[in-house]
Amino acid sequence: MALILDIHPKNPQVRLINKVTEIIEKGGVIAYPTDSGYALGCALGNKAAMERIVKIRKLKRHHHFTLMLKDLSHVGEYAKLNNSGFRLLKKILPGAYTFILEGAKDIPNRLLNGNRKTIGVRVSSNTIVQAILGDLEDPLMSVSLIMQGYEFYNGNDIKTVLSNSIDLIIDSGHCPPEPTSVIDISEDEILILREGAGSLESII
Repeated sequence: MALILDIHPKNPQVRLINKVTEIIEKGGVIAYPTDSGYALGCALGNKAAMERIVKIRKLKRHHHFTLMLKDLSHVGEYAKLNNSGFRLLKKILPGAYTFILEGAKDIPNRLLNGNRKTIGVRVSSNTIVQAILGDLEDPLMSVSLIMQGYEFYNGNDIKTVLSNSIDLIIDSGHCPPEPTSVIDISEDEILILREGAGSLESII
């Protein structure tokens, strides 16, 4: 049965954030709010937890997991990014965007997307996400919580469906399920793969 924590959306309680990171570091799977709806997350590179998420979401083998980063200071550890790409990310992040980048050469294959060897990167403006990542040493491995036939607006919606499948649900009130805008800059050309919550005015 998943633990449910009521965390304040603007002033996250430190002791509750500590509990979240403890569960993540022990291999747990969490449902947490972002600036574009709920997401499922686990510790970086935890294969068993990633496989649980794949099963819950019924994902294809090479579905993109996203690295949820606190900021861009460590993006070069996980992805290749030229100067123009970095300027673009710095210009519009944090926000409701997922950027597809070429993975760094020493990143484990299971974190990358198939033969293209790409990885998704996010920096969320959500205060709870920022607090969790401030308490963790590494980024979160993350995917949007999208399941056919269901919409998740709060912790109770998730409890009804996933109470026995995950370890922790963070409830911080209303969190409408609007996906990120997805932008591929893994090659020279900028490709808009999905138009979502993040405005594309400054990109296109």
